[in-house]
Amino acid sequence: MTPEDTVDELLRRFAGRDAPPESLAELFAEDVDFFVAGDTDVVPWIGRKTGRAGVADFWAQIQDRLESEHFVVSDIMSKGDRVVVLGDLRSRLRETGRVISTEFAFDVEVSNGRITRFRMLEDTFAVARAFVP
Repeated sequence: MTPEDTVDELLRRFAGRDAPPESLAELFAEDVDFFVAGDTDVVPWIGRKTGRAGVADFWAQIQDRLESEHFVVSDIMSKGDRVVVLGDLRSRLRETGRVISTEFAFDVEVSNGRITRFRMLEDTFAVARAFVP
């Protein structure tokens, strides 16, 4: 499986939005370097995650707290073991009803068919503002 194949499979499973978080996490190495920047005091699912259990927790919180309204990948670029995914998304925070609209980038490294490094870059200000009553 190439790095692109692994990332394509992640996107395929994520697009289903009802895929069990463990099925997403199984694509990651147990010692994955997983980080989503942002205000961890406000947004519970972001920050550094440890192991597949941490990755599964990230996806579970996304599924529990957000209703996806729009998720479009505009470009996928790869070089060696690194794959970058660009796109835009719109989600509704179930807790407040507020909408989060942002462009995003997934910066992913893959080794032996498993994701070993994952970064999600997005408008973290917009995400945090969705929590403000």
